Amino acid sequence: MNENTAISRIAVRRWPAAALLLLLAVTLGVSGCTRLRARDQLNKGVANFREGHYDAAIENFKESRSLDPDLLNARVYLATAYAAMYIPGAPSDENVRVGEQAVAEFQDVLKYDAGNLSAIDGLGSILFQMAGTPFQPEKYNESKTYHLKHIALSPGDAEPYYWVGVINWTLAYRANTELRQIYNVENPRRQIKDLDPLPEALRAQFAEQYGAVVDEATQMLEKAIQLRPNYADAVSYQSLVLRQKADQSDSTTRAALERQADELLEQSRVIRQREAEEAAKG
Repeated sequence: MNENTAISRIAVRRWPAAALLLLLAVTLGVSGCTRLRARDQLNKGVANFREGHYDAAIENFKESRSLDPDLLNARVYLATAYAAMYIPGAPSDENVRVGEQAVAEFQDVLKYDAGNLSAIDGLGSILFQMAGTPFQPEKYNESKTYHLKHIALSPGDAEPYYWVGVINWTLAYRANTELRQIYNVENPRRQIKDLDPLPEALRAQFAEQYGAVVDEATQMLEKAIQLRPNYADAVSYQSLVLRQKADQSDSTTRAALERQADELLEQSRVIRQREAEEAAKG
């Protein structure tokens, strides 16, 4: 075998490897280009979202997700854009569909990243908004599960404790109101007003059904304030929760709880006033 023949055979053996390297380089180039296009669509979507152009932002985020399914931020922003379009309390089919789409997209994020706090908080928020009109206690409780997930993952954050307290108060307040309404319909000559004590039988019923709910609300709001002192919203809800506790208590305990609720309400007012004065100073 002469030298030229040997070199030729070596070149033939090496050509497939070189071809593969070339093909890989082309593929990576195309893939990299696709990812760049995905990020470009993401950035355009973020710009549209910030300007309130939610429909355009949604299309950008969809395109970004399609170009790069592993780009998690595109999925998070898509879900957030749907949530931003939802109008709490609006009963139209289209609005309900938007809310359900937000839920579905946030849940899709959790399929890729089960501990994604943005998606967990997003679900807690949109489910809370959807639960009010019409009143759907099961959605409030579903919302609560996501706030509890946040607490399990990041127990040092104040907000999820606050939201569990708000949800529990909402459920207790609604039940209290319904008990009063039913009683007033059945007793037209012995009406009870919103701030009146419940009749003994109703007080016992309310305490049995919602005592634990109110107690948990108190504990959660206390934890929120422990983590964030001067948390005005949490202090306000503490006051509201104590009034539900008062409706489960005898007259002596009720009076003490109502005084404490008044003190908390004043405390929250002072906190807000101080915050407003500090903001005005710049």
